[in-house]
Amino acid sequence: MGIGTLLTFLLSGCFKDNCSRTYTYYLPVYKTLGQVRAEMKSMPAKDVELPGKIYLYGNYIFLNDLNKGIHIYDNSNPSSPRNVAFINIPGNVDMAVNGNILYADSYSDLVTLDITNPLDAKAVKFTEDALSTYAYGYTRTRTDSTLIVVDWIKRDTTVDIDCGKNESVILYYDGVTLNSYSSQGGGKSSPAGIAGSMARFALAKDHLYTVHQSSLKAFNLSSPKEPSFEKTIDVQLAVETIFPFQNKLFIGSRSGMAIYNIDDASNPVKEGLFSHATSCDPVVADSKFAYVTLRSGTTCQGYSNQLDVLNIENIDNPVLLKTHLMTNPHGLSKDGELLFICDGRDGLKVYKTKDGVNIEPTQTISNIEAYDIITHNKVALVVASDGLYQYDYGNPSNLKFLSKISVK
Repeated sequence: MGIGTLLTFLLSGCFKDNCSRTYTYYLPVYKTLGQVRAEMKSMPAKDVELPGKIYLYGNYIFLNDLNKGIHIYDNSNPSSPRNVAFINIPGNVDMAVNGNILYADSYSDLVTLDITNPLDAKAVKFTEDALSTYAYGYTRTRTDSTLIVVDWIKRDTTVDIDCGKNESVILYYDGVTLNSYSSQGGGKSSPAGIAGSMARFALAKDHLYTVHQSSLKAFNLSSPKEPSFEKTIDVQLAVETIFPFQNKLFIGSRSGMAIYNIDDASNPVKEGLFSHATSCDPVVADSKFAYVTLRSGTTCQGYSNQLDVLNIENIDNPVLLKTHLMTNPHGLSKDGELLFICDGRDGLKVYKTKDGVNIEPTQTISNIEAYDIITHNKVALVVASDGLYQYDYGNPSNLKFLSKISVK
């Protein structure tokens, strides 16, 4: 079928009484691969639509707009961040910065960009299929004319249904099922999806490590503009996040936390594993403890909502020390004795933990739906459903609001 193929609506059941149901669906917008790659560079600033991962580089904030690209903010003054540019990268979710080089995913490709001048970023290398994430619009054999999905257009449709039955509606486009749709009034759904609560890219020891599905990949960055793939490791877990600390990689999955040693950076070796009930699983760690948030949800397929504190002094055998109940915890960050947890609709929660195990609440910011956080130089950057917030936490019992970057 061609791009102009009409949507077909298939209804299970017959039309009887005069009943109807309204659905929201999304149509893909295409550009050629040649156009997409030519446009992977700094462009004029634009508003954020779906905030995702964040990354700090000097005085700059790099904020992912889910599957669209990366916004660049001059954060020299956290009370007044300036939106200065946008890097157009369709299919982008994750990123990492190594000096003046930005690494980003574009669907299954790894894109290397020179950000010596962040306001004039340029793509210098495209490593095809490096990340094992095929997306609709890609083919194995690519040319400049290969069509890539760069956006989705929201549409509503009303269809007749059998009043006496719970009708199912299947939406098709170009022979592909558009299974991301919702009935109006019952929430919204988009093919763009929702950002993970922590990064899937990590930099350590002149290497870029990426995780996806059940794999860990290592890329050598000895020549930063020419990342060289070295190895894929089967983690044998449904991997979600990666957190580097010293010579370790802490990998969060839906069923446990794996710890890999990277003394030999080209050959990560599993050293420890802590298993837990099925749940989403971001993790941060220090030299003695690992902090793991478990949350429920349709994607995570679990029922646990808690913070687990693990002793990792014996790296071969992480030991659960204590569990703290939460509402729906996502991203987290630790700065000294302070522990910050994005507890979903319950907001941002700040704790003190002098012994590393027990936590004492100091403040909750409850007017935001918090998902991810970076803490640096007494400033907390918090990704929420309605934008990016910044707080001064010089006084952890009284965080000071500094600024908000709102979504469109």
